[in-house]
Amino acid sequence: MFDARRASDARAASDVRAASDDRGVSDVRRVSDARAASDVRAASDARAASDVRTASVGRVVGLWRYPVKSMAAEALRAADVGWHGFVGDRRWAFVRSDVPESNFPWLTLREEANLGHYHPSFTEPNRPETSPTTVRTPSGAVLRITDPALAAEISTSPVHVLRQARGIFDTFPLSVITTQTIQRLSEMVGQPLEVDRFRPNILVEAESSEPFAEDEWVGQVLQIGQMRMRVDKRDGRCVVITIDPVTGERNPQILRTVASDRGGCLGVYGTTVEPGSVEVGDTVALAGLTP
Repeated sequence: MFDARRASDARAASDVRAASDDRGVSDVRRVSDARAASDVRAASDARAASDVRTASVGRVVGLWRYPVKSMAAEALRAADVGWHGFVGDRRWAFVRSDVPESNFPWLTLREEANLGHYHPSFTEPNRPETSPTTVRTPSGAVLRITDPALAAEISTSPVHVLRQARGIFDTFPLSVITTQTIQRLSEMVGQPLEVDRFRPNILVEAESSEPFAEDEWVGQVLQIGQMRMRVDKRDGRCVVITIDPVTGERNPQILRTVASDRGGCLGVYGTTVEPGSVEVGDTVALAGLTP
């Protein structure tokens, strides 16, 4: 009788152990499966993120900085981009002395269309933030930016020069436009338009043949060379784009067309996310949504 009970207990214990082992194996299998599924998801997410980071949308075909606000551009093959835009960009401006309470006291092409014929440059190009700045006038004379004779020449109203290390920007420190957008606006107004009148920092030849591709980049980060920038908003335009950079003549139809067909905007503005250098020929790639 005792032997039968012992045999029964042994069988029960064996069954319990077997059931426990089965559960253990099942638990291990479930954990293993869960880990495998998690690894697959992680790999898929990484691939998706990689795809976003490497989504090319164009290439850089032009770079410019403007040492003095509203004066002529300086074309560049390469540029260093810091937290305040292109190094050396719009660090100087002339201030209208007769509007001391204005929210926009700067002397610009709006008031003096001839400003675009004054060519500023750095005497030490490799040190634009600390270099002395000179301006070549339309007559060929080269004057220091702080020379009172320059202020007297560029405006019939009293002006004085001002320097700000963080730059003197209307809105944001970086501006981008595509070749396709300029071409389309040229077709809309019935005359060829040069990039100069739009005063961008970066001109992009988009991979898409459609115009206004840059509008779709708003809210995203672009990787351009070693620099990353956030595209913050579309670029609201003013009368400056109506001024021919060579002749100084104005064509109001250009701004009217942008206002009626593009909501007053052309190109985009942005800010630096990661400082770095950019060069003509660099790929422009979407690097994801803004954080």
